[in-house]
Amino acid sequence: MLELATRKIVCACDACTMTFVPVVEGRFKVIPRDPRALPDFQMSEAEWENLALPISLAFFFHHTPNAKMVAMYPSPAGATESLLPLSAWESLVRQNPALSGMEADVEALLVDRVRENRRHFIVPIDKCFELVGLIRMHWRGLSGGEEVWREIDRFFERLQESAR
Repeated sequence: MLELATRKIVCACDACTMTFVPVVEGRFKVIPRDPRALPDFQMSEAEWENLALPISLAFFFHHTPNAKMVAMYPSPAGATESLLPLSAWESLVRQNPALSGMEADVEALLVDRVRENRRHFIVPIDKCFELVGLIRMHWRGLSGGEEVWREIDRFFERLQESAR
């Protein structure tokens, strides 16, 4: 479950999930469990550049308390928020209708464009923070080191295997 105001994941037990599922407009939201691969995702290099992100790995979600789309990218210091031009997001949604079905606050578009990768998923928000933690734990030196890149690749392989 996600506490909306703080963006903290506060519980993962089934009892809490069943208790809070029927609550609408509450303090908490239940995080879905299933990632969805987007093999036909459309985004040009220019569109990616328009997002003005400093790295090629990011996630995007609608944050209800602030009524806006948020772009974040993992770093050795944790998740870093970046300003997201609304027009850039709207363009992505027009090209990729699956994005319009994302559940606010608890689902995110996860994009991996590192090296030659072009991997796109709609994922539960906890998967994004799992990736952030993985990077924080394994990052070494200025470029991260070989181990962090192996772990990132393994993360995306597991994600692909579990995606519908």
